[in-house]
Amino acid sequence: MSASAKIMLQNIQIRDGEYTNTIYTMIKEQKYSECVQVLNHILESYPTSRAALSLLAYSYFYMQDFANAADCFEQLTLLFPDVEDYNLYYAQSLYQACLYEEAMKVTCQIEGEKYAGSIVKLQAAIKYGEEDLPGAKSLVDQSPDDDADAEVNRACLLYKEGRFDEACQKFSAALQVVSGHPHLSYNVALCHYRLKQFAQALKYIADIIEKGIRDHPELGVGMTTEGIEVRSVGNTLTLHETALIEAFNLKAAIEYQLKNMEAAREALTDMPPRSEEELDAVTLHNQALMNMDAKPTEGFEKLQFLLGQNPFPPETFGNLLLLYCKYEYYHLAADVLAENAHLTYKYLTPYLFDFLDALITQQTSSPEAYRKFDELGSRHIELLRKLTKTVQEARQNHDDEQVKNAVNEYEEVLDRYIPVLMAQARLYWELENYPQVEKIFRKSVEFCNESDVWKLNVAHVLFMQESKFKEATGFYEPIVKKHYDNILSVSAIVLANLCVSYIMTSQNEEAEELMRKIEKEEEQLAYEDQDKKIYHLCIVNLVIGTLYCAKGNYEFGISRVIKSLEPYNKKLGPDTWYYAKRCFLSLIENLCKQMITVKDSVLQDCKQFLEHCEAYGRDVKTQIEQPLEETSPHPGRNTVTYEARMLKALLLQLDRI
Repeated sequence: MSASAKIMLQNIQIRDGEYTNTIYTMIKEQKYSECVQVLNHILESYPTSRAALSLLAYSYFYMQDFANAADCFEQLTLLFPDVEDYNLYYAQSLYQACLYEEAMKVTCQIEGEKYAGSIVKLQAAIKYGEEDLPGAKSLVDQSPDDDADAEVNRACLLYKEGRFDEACQKFSAALQVVSGHPHLSYNVALCHYRLKQFAQALKYIADIIEKGIRDHPELGVGMTTEGIEVRSVGNTLTLHETALIEAFNLKAAIEYQLKNMEAAREALTDMPPRSEEELDAVTLHNQALMNMDAKPTEGFEKLQFLLGQNPFPPETFGNLLLLYCKYEYYHLAADVLAENAHLTYKYLTPYLFDFLDALITQQTSSPEAYRKFDELGSRHIELLRKLTKTVQEARQNHDDEQVKNAVNEYEEVLDRYIPVLMAQARLYWELENYPQVEKIFRKSVEFCNESDVWKLNVAHVLFMQESKFKEATGFYEPIVKKHYDNILSVSAIVLANLCVSYIMTSQNEEAEELMRKIEKEEEQLAYEDQDKKIYHLCIVNLVIGTLYCAKGNYEFGISRVIKSLEPYNKKLGPDTWYYAKRCFLSLIENLCKQMITVKDSVLQDCKQFLEHCEAYGRDVKTQIEQPLEETSPHPGRNTVTYEARMLKALLLQLDRI
């Protein structure tokens, strides 16, 4: 190769004699991936080059690729055993790669006195990672009194022990010394999150994000949410130091807890852009969880993938099992529990294990599942009674701190009890034994009467009995009035059931007023976003139409159904078509049995309606494909167009009779 020869690697061109300058320039500009590419090429020719290996290890470390960094440092320790620095860097890389046992072995081999302080801190961090808190504490206690890191480490230990208030105080004190430190701010926010002090947590998160945007505009915060195409910023040390990923994940978790799903998803897309293979485990977990309704198959794939990683977010195991049960894949939940018995005791609380056990038992024995739910529920009721007594005694003694703690514990126990109660009631709901469901709910009124979930389900069970519409109204009304200023945030079926309850109790004016309110808000929303599909008023009209059809008044009921789906391009969807076709099938069945007669004009309107559905329903599915199913519905038959043609064909056959 001549003196002017160049090395060419995927658009990287380096002339002879310019390697050192080019590589250090790349590192200075944080172009670590390009630097890795060049250094690996050099090592093919010079596998023992100390300079190339050390720079490669450095680049990998700053890319957060700790496993490869550890490999490079291991080679350096073997090639240059007299350089103790490499042993320390090797141990640090192993620790960051969560290879705790290997990292501890390496630290024990480092003997230099000047490394003593660093080794003790690293060993404490390793013990912390292994969840050996006593071991970590004993090492932290060896730190000098004036060591600022020791106080932060003690705060971390307090957090791990669940003493969030004390941990928060120590983190806050450290933050006053190092003002604006992103990771300390994040730790304070995390403590507030654990204490359910979401407003304070969001304040610290906002500070982290504001500082990150101000100091590093190149990280592209919010670009993905705005729909701007941006390249990945990679997992650089700069990104890590800003704590932006941690802050956005915590913000998403808070919004998720507050049931602000749109805001939770937006928090995840606001974070600096990275390719999917670069995503950390927590982001991947949160993406799976918060997009589960829209992309369940993808969500299950991500959670299953995480379960095979080391480490994975502690919530992954429990969430995967709960989601399997939610989608009624009880056999898969049972398989995961059986295959990962070692994870059960580590990641599932006794309550969650018992709850999952009862859910899975439903598949084989409903009576046994009911018994397990009843036993679990009884334990919670007993605990709720004790806590109620504790709150009363604390109030009599004017002990505000004890009142606060007891009330918080009461709310936590109640949050665990309600899912047990609902799962127990569901066993009878599926048997359509609504009086028994009501009886189960009545037994829990002492503790659950303030819960919106409980009130909503009581309303549903009263509504389904068809003789208690007045009582159902009493439960539906407070829920709707609570959100009256943003009525579209209320589930469409709740609004529909309330309207039906009004009609069945001769409160037609209230029903009309509610429908006008829904229509007004839909018009406002359509003005702001013309392409958005809104189904609330449509479903209300469909349910009312269904009611009239069920009572035998097909002429009015069918006309209501037809009118509800106009305009078809905005109102035709899987749910609305489901309600509509039930009414048409009922009409056709009763006409075939000659139990009813309708005017020819009604049948003509039906045919015209079905022709419109055929035209607009080509891309509207009738069944939403379930995740993890091996067979999917026939693509041609799983459309509104196909089913509309079938219904029209049945009506045409009736003409010939």
